[in-house]
Amino acid sequence: MLRSMSLAAACALAVAVPTQAADSVYVTMPVVHKTQKVSQAATAKEYRLDVARHIYESYPTRIYKGRLPPLIHAVVVLETTVDSQGMPRDIKVVRGPSHAPDVTAAVQEMTVRASPLPIPARLSGGVKYTEIWLVNKDGRFQLDALTEGQN
Repeated sequence: MLRSMSLAAACALAVAVPTQAADSVYVTMPVVHKTQKVSQAATAKEYRLDVARHIYESYPTRIYKGRLPPLIHAVVVLETTVDSQGMPRDIKVVRGPSHAPDVTAAVQEMTVRASPLPIPARLSGGVKYTEIWLVNKDGRFQLDALTEGQN
């Protein structure tokens, strides 16, 4: 599976080439935002929260409401580098489930499709942050930054 992906490669993957993820339960088209948000985060950790909120707003029907079940289908850890305009420039898979590579591909694709992310206004030159995606078998997810916990 892909370990790192440039924005151009991710866009090509999402648009030009049908992937396993594109045909799976894990990918849906995001809600299109009319205006790009501007993050006033001063640290990568604060920016991660702004991006998590943006992802939740982009995929409102995909968010797992309430506490997650005791056994989560997949955990994907992404390290994303975002430029000063809010565009992901590199998406690195730090950890992905070996039993569900389609989930890893879907999480990467959803990140790209939700772009542009909030502009990191106070983080000159962009920012690199890490997020943990907790994915249920039905495709709904929570992000660690905003998780409601687990039963």
